Amino acid sequence: MTHPAEGAEGGEGVGAIDPDVDLHVPAQRAERQGPVLAAVAAGGALGSAARYGLELLWPAGPGALPWATFWTNTSGCLLIGVLMALIGERGRTSPHPLLRPFVGVGVLGGFTTFSTYAVGFARLLDEGEAELALAYAGLTVGAALGAVWAGASVTRLAVRTRERTRTRTWTRARARERGRG
Repeated sequence: MTHPAEGAEGGEGVGAIDPDVDLHVPAQRAERQGPVLAAVAAGGALGSAARYGLELLWPAGPGALPWATFWTNTSGCLLIGVLMALIGERGRTSPHPLLRPFVGVGVLGGFTTFSTYAVGFARLLDEGEAELALAYAGLTVGAALGAVWAGASVTRLAVRTRERTRTRTWTRARARERGRG
């Protein structure tokens, strides 16, 4: 995500948005990166182990689509959309500064991986299944992008609905209090 950089006229300057870090604050620029690296590594170990476990439980036979990789990447992308909509939009921030590095980069980054996808694609090509390999490549990219969009969209809708319900409940409670007073 991007936004106009401070002081840029007409929105010409563009900078990255990171709700966990404000590089304009000197203390945040100087933060130690060790805890972030540890969170990413720990999350990555969990995510990759989960992906590997699914590959063992649902292996792709010769000339067959690697469905475990396909569904791992698709479901992981759906969860990435949910996570980013929850903690990266509309001013919401992570409840803990290491949540996004741990879950987003670590767990989900290790769970969804381009390398396993590429190995499955190459295996199909090596087995003479060029059409199937191309179908797998296109289907995976389309499903992954669609899953991120769906996860983010449904989460945004759920958050808006929850916020409206809270506002209505609060407004009704205030009206009842005023009626009694």
